[in-house]
Amino acid sequence: MELCARKDVPVNETWDLSLIFPDEKTMWKALEETKNMVKKLSEDYAGKLDTAERIVKCLDEMEPILINISNIWSYSGLAVETDYTDNKLRERDEKVSDEMTRMQRDLAFVDSEILLAPEEKLKAAVEKARGCKRYLQDLIAKKAHMLSPETERTLAALGKTMDVPYTIYNTMKLADIAFDPFTVDGREYPLGYSLFEDNYELESDTKVRRTAFRAFYDTLSKYKNTTAAAYNACVAQEKTMSELRGFPNVFDSLLFEQKVTREMYDRQIDLITERLAPHMRRYASLLGKKHGLDRMTFADLKTAVDPGYDPKVTIDESHRLIREGLEILGEDYLDMVDRAYRERWVDFARNVGKSTGGFCSSMYRRNSFILLNWNDRMSDVFTLAHELGHAGQSMYGDKAQSYYDTDPSTYLVEAPSTMNELLLASHLAHTSKDKRLRRWVLSNVVSNTYYHNFVTHLREAWYQREVYRIIDGGGSVNADVLSDLFRKNLELFWGDAVEITEGAELTWMRQPHYYMGLYSYTYSAGLTVATQAMLRIEEEGEKAVRDWKNFLAAGGTKDPVGLAHIAGFDITTDAPLNATIDYIGSLIDEICRLTEELDGIKV
Repeated sequence: MELCARKDVPVNETWDLSLIFPDEKTMWKALEETKNMVKKLSEDYAGKLDTAERIVKCLDEMEPILINISNIWSYSGLAVETDYTDNKLRERDEKVSDEMTRMQRDLAFVDSEILLAPEEKLKAAVEKARGCKRYLQDLIAKKAHMLSPETERTLAALGKTMDVPYTIYNTMKLADIAFDPFTVDGREYPLGYSLFEDNYELESDTKVRRTAFRAFYDTLSKYKNTTAAAYNACVAQEKTMSELRGFPNVFDSLLFEQKVTREMYDRQIDLITERLAPHMRRYASLLGKKHGLDRMTFADLKTAVDPGYDPKVTIDESHRLIREGLEILGEDYLDMVDRAYRERWVDFARNVGKSTGGFCSSMYRRNSFILLNWNDRMSDVFTLAHELGHAGQSMYGDKAQSYYDTDPSTYLVEAPSTMNELLLASHLAHTSKDKRLRRWVLSNVVSNTYYHNFVTHLREAWYQREVYRIIDGGGSVNADVLSDLFRKNLELFWGDAVEITEGAELTWMRQPHYYMGLYSYTYSAGLTVATQAMLRIEEEGEKAVRDWKNFLAAGGTKDPVGLAHIAGFDITTDAPLNATIDYIGSLIDEICRLTEELDGIKV
């Protein structure tokens, strides 16, 4: 289980960044060419955006610049994500980041000067625009919150500085924190972020699992004050920006870009906290009885219902399983899956300094890159299917839309990914009559897909909302405040069903989502739409699949309500969320029924 250095991992388990640029020299050349493009755009249009035609032409000519910037930043940044201990990669990324910041500063005139144009010229520009139509419409909507051109240019120049809190957090987490090994019954076990999250949290041996939990959080506690200071700087900065831009509060400022109402945001948090908690407490009780635990603690929540049934899956086998699970989406989708394996879009390797968790980064009208840490578990197959969902959304959205229109609102960004998890689970559950396999699949959906998105990230969202309420009221946060909030958060959801182990209150230190605005709650929002779409596909077949693909292809051309309508749902009401919570409850009911039949354990 000891992690090796990046240089020692098999090449075929790493992604191939030469798909972006063949080598670093080509990347630097592309950067210089892009700088020249920025300079020419500025010379041609700065101070000259005086007609609708010139506004549209400027935005059209800026599109390839933005695509180049995205590619360059990805080439540099993705390399660092695989090894934060490599100082050369980090130094290169710093240089690239500096250049990107300067280019963004030099492009800041575009938005500011467009909004100085008279109303009639802006309306005329929207009428003439094609690929940049929505961008213009969104820009006009921002007009009331834009500052002077010079101020906007200054803020753009400070872009890198504004990211410092997140940089500090990530550097501390992935480069500085050192975990000592722990010992159980005379045996020494190595410890690290990915080892804890991908192995020990799932460990069936209660003594090893709980000892690892204690050792992990004891180490985290040594870094809590620095982490809290970085987070306080982040939220204080967001509050300042909301005030400068004239928003009544930080929530409205952060939800503005998502095109989501405060009611939709609060509903997601409050309804799940109230209605899902009883179902998850029952599930926790089942885990406690199944494992014969003296008490059910927070350290035990990631254990499997059937620890003796943990299918091991190789990388090659995962290809077949994902292909079979996503077959209903059609040959074009399966071709993308095949390319991901064949062309090395995926970084499977486990090494020191690599980012934990998983993500997908897509290149416009090219390919995507997926990071995860492969542990030969079936849960890894679901993670990969999830990230391929993001790649699929990019594939359809990029093909149908301009660069400006390809990305949907953050509110729905997790829908395509969680849909894939559900389709894979449905396939596995329906292709076998083996009760033990069916229970494993259903419990995996509950303990991974729904737990991750409806519990882990939703508890983050509840905690995050409380932090912003403090900041909005003129306060600040420190490690003690954040820990108290998170303990209260966990106790509210789990009640008497789960003992909140000492150290669990430091869970706020583990996720980077808090540095990304109001992102955590969107996991459950996306999964709500995905659940309803999956149930439609099971019931209606091809018609529902067509609607889903149209949803993906729509990219960001509509707001979340409009996009969900394409998929067949009205998310302005409680109905989809309530139906999804009921569905989770039905899965837990069936898991309990199967456990009673298989093991004689009743909950």
